[in-house]
Amino acid sequence: MTAGRPLEYDPEIALDAAMQLFWRKGYEATSLLDLLDAMGLSKSSFYQAFASKHALFERCIKHYRATTSHKFSRQKLKHDSARDFLEATFKEVADETLSAKTRNGCLLMNTVSEFGQIDPVIAKLVTDSLDQITEIFRTTIEQAQRSGEIPQEKNAAQLASYLVSTMSGLKSMVKAGRDKQTIRQIVDTAMSVMD
Repeated sequence: MTAGRPLEYDPEIALDAAMQLFWRKGYEATSLLDLLDAMGLSKSSFYQAFASKHALFERCIKHYRATTSHKFSRQKLKHDSARDFLEATFKEVADETLSAKTRNGCLLMNTVSEFGQIDPVIAKLVTDSLDQITEIFRTTIEQAQRSGEIPQEKNAAQLASYLVSTMSGLKSMVKAGRDKQTIRQIVDTAMSVMD
């Protein structure tokens, strides 16, 4: 048995390039030619590796979820406390106002705006992704409650859902062109809910 032809591209780099493109332009506005150019693939390599634009988009949503979870895990290690991590995570959204490259909003919320509930596969992927982010925030809030940074009487699950909703809204406001000061004021208000 002979070995197959070796890959001439890095699948992870190609997937990330596709995710960035979908994130910036949306699903419908991203053409196959756009994807081939961004990913550095021929049409045959694209179909061999990803099957279809829709299948690729599904993988991009999963990649976004994994990337976000990994980013949060890394950031948590950098902070002395759980509450510091939460505050830094939200203040980072305000910093996204400083560059046009980071004014893409949230890929999950962009996808909801574009698809709504018309595609059950994509809708489930988005819901699962939001659930995973909510769970990260919930466990972080509970950690902060154990250390006395957030009052025990606060409902961790409700706070986590509130924070995910707030972050989604903030990213949409950044995408719409709001300035850093406005975003920081909203972040400060959101953080005060945990007092």
